Amino acid sequence: MTPFARNRLAACVVLACSSSYSYAAQTNDYNEIEEVVAVASPIKDSQKAAIMAKQSASNFVDIVAADTIGRFPDQNLADSLGRVPGLAIERDQGQARYINFRGAPFRYTTIAIDGITIPGAENGRIPRFDSFPSVITSRLSANKAIMPDMPGESIAGFINIETFNPFDVEGFSLATDVGLGNQALGDGDISKFSVRTSWSGENVGISLFASQNSREQITDNREFDLEQVDSELVVNELDMRSYKVKREDEAYGGRFEYRPSDSMNRFFFSTLYSKFQDHEERNQYVFDFAGGAEAAGSNLAAGETGTGLAMVSRSLEYGLYENSTWTNTLGADLQLGDWFLEARTNFTKTENDVFLPLPYSLYGAAVASYDVSDINDPLVTLAPGTSLNDIDYGYEMLLVYGSALSIDSVQFKLDAETDFAFAGLNNTFKMGLGHDQREAQGYGTNGGMASLYGINPSDYVTDQAWHTDFTNSINGTYYDNKQLRADLESASGGLTVTPDNASKINIDENITTAYAMVTNQFKWGSLVSGVRIESTDYTSSGPEGEHSDTFTEVLPSVNLNVDLSDQVKFRAAFSTGMSRPTYNEWRASASIDTTEQTISGGNPFLEAESSYGADMSLEWYAGDASLVAVGAFYRHIDDVIYADTTYVDAGNYISEFAGEQWKYTGFVNGDEGHFQGIELNFIGQASDFISESWDGFGFSANLTLLDSEFTTLSGSSFSLPGTSDMIFNSSVYYENDLFSARLNYQYRDDWLSTTENDSMGEYWAAQTRLDLSLSYTLAEPVYGSDVSFYANINNLTDEIDVRYIGTEATPNQIERYGRRYMAGVRINF
Repeated sequence: MTPFARNRLAACVVLACSSSYSYAAQTNDYNEIEEVVAVASPIKDSQKAAIMAKQSASNFVDIVAADTIGRFPDQNLADSLGRVPGLAIERDQGQARYINFRGAPFRYTTIAIDGITIPGAENGRIPRFDSFPSVITSRLSANKAIMPDMPGESIAGFINIETFNPFDVEGFSLATDVGLGNQALGDGDISKFSVRTSWSGENVGISLFASQNSREQITDNREFDLEQVDSELVVNELDMRSYKVKREDEAYGGRFEYRPSDSMNRFFFSTLYSKFQDHEERNQYVFDFAGGAEAAGSNLAAGETGTGLAMVSRSLEYGLYENSTWTNTLGADLQLGDWFLEARTNFTKTENDVFLPLPYSLYGAAVASYDVSDINDPLVTLAPGTSLNDIDYGYEMLLVYGSALSIDSVQFKLDAETDFAFAGLNNTFKMGLGHDQREAQGYGTNGGMASLYGINPSDYVTDQAWHTDFTNSINGTYYDNKQLRADLESASGGLTVTPDNASKINIDENITTAYAMVTNQFKWGSLVSGVRIESTDYTSSGPEGEHSDTFTEVLPSVNLNVDLSDQVKFRAAFSTGMSRPTYNEWRASASIDTTEQTISGGNPFLEAESSYGADMSLEWYAGDASLVAVGAFYRHIDDVIYADTTYVDAGNYISEFAGEQWKYTGFVNGDEGHFQGIELNFIGQASDFISESWDGFGFSANLTLLDSEFTTLSGSSFSLPGTSDMIFNSSVYYENDLFSARLNYQYRDDWLSTTENDSMGEYWAAQTRLDLSLSYTLAEPVYGSDVSFYANINNLTDEIDVRYIGTEATPNQIERYGRRYMAGVRINF
């Protein structure tokens, strides 16, 4: 470690242990925690500062420091947060995207950037973490017990992402990270690049950063329509897919800060733009054996193997999913007499767009056999002398799907804090006001049909066989989807989605907040108590009119911290919260899919969910960088929001389909629910438990046991979406001054899917991940810069993802994407 790094670490330790109210201590509690762990290095020192910050915190919180993020083989912030006790990851095509905080639905977690709450780009509430690369982040805090100065929507937790502050480093600094890699399945290219530079003087600090990441991969997908009849498996349909995916994210931003001399004041402006793009090519064949048996006038026989007529459809796609967040904050921190004030003005814009043009061929037929005796490698084999290219399709058309949502948010915040003495005790009073004005406009998923403008998709087939870890029993080859898309664009004069009025989203929302809290300092610990009030005024407009409502939630909370000894701390907390419906759920409109004959609609009359609960923990700070902790928590939820499915007359929406019964999925408030659990956390340096000769070796593990349930309007009970019964993370590592090696293991068992489910009943099977990271730092600086080389391997054991309906005996999706390798260099000046 350089002398400079040692000095910065020492400053961190001093801040963490100090009981006086310095500049950092006069910010929000979660910001105070963040400040003291920002610059720790390397792994042991990073853990040491984070543990000390956790010990001095006024609430239940776990810290992920910047150096820890950099030394894990993480692709984005979801990966980084997935190592915190009680947090689990939900992936999309192998890439971490969402966080289940304590096994709760995504909506129960609030995300903030530099203390400013950010709307979820997809639907206003749910944060996606794959659009925020970990390299731009200075520090993360995962708050589990909420205090009055934190958002009331944080039923499960509140995650604050803080970006780099130029005053963290004196003078000029430059940090870069360049990496190249390979996705094993499909031999896809991976690249990452980031740069951050800063300068700070006595009064002025400036920082700029940029990040770009790209990942090409093959996603190997098999989907099923299976059922059990009299304990025998019936194979209705097999869906063979291969995706070519290119995912890119980029982020840019900076900060200008001015600190007057001889003052605790500061004035700053910060900006961050982050964008995520998912370019997706789909090659898909569906073999409908049930439909073939019906067409042949026969019955589909039960069994894992069989032969018969299959109705065949083909889908080819080159589409785009993208979302972006642009957030700008103007702030001032002022010491006015005995009061310390924080004022913030923020403008945030999020955008989410999906555009999927899909040439669709149907009414093909072929004699084929199937074999699902090995469900992880399902087979479809065409009759001898038949190939996929021989299949004639009775009808071909162009489907164009799309959706869009844009959210503008303008926020104002004012927090004020002062110290006072009462009954011989040192106390702090804090209060604040805030207003968040949001406008959301867009439309739900729309599907349109058109001709193929004389273009024959079969002309675009290539001789390149599918990249697959399954058996390519159908001898699938790729199409030139990009050229097919380009020719369709040219022939049509431009492919577009014209949303119908029934699907439009138009929501205005105003959230006004106020809180007051008191922190009482005792010789044996502290007590933080207070109340938060949130008033919501919203209007949801749609084709049938508009609905407006106003409601107010009063949210008290108490956090007790008891120092049983210098090394042992007991915590207890009571908190309340609420969760507003997403904009997709609150919209006064519906999306109609005439191809699938389905309708999905919003419900502007939905009520917000409300909660109350408690947390307890016992923490033993066993050494400089070691921790043993056990905790328990409980949350009671009223008016649980869930998706409910029924059948309706399609003529209510499109007159020409009158009399037809289509599946309708909408959102309703159910009955009460709960989630609860026990958390065990161990972080151990071998030198703290064995002897100094083991310095450099370390081990960490955390185990969370969870239970949840809610009741639907029909009286049925389900676990809350996203709740696994068990979440386990562990890490073993060795490091010295120059070299570090870390092996990371993650496991979570089955959970009810939070996304892509029409209603209740779709589950993810248990998932395991094993990752390895290696790093070596040159002994001598190069032109004054510290240089380190690293290598990461993700998904070492080549795991697959499985989803199922009701029981694992009837999976509906199996997905493979292979291992991921990356090597690179980091330079810090």
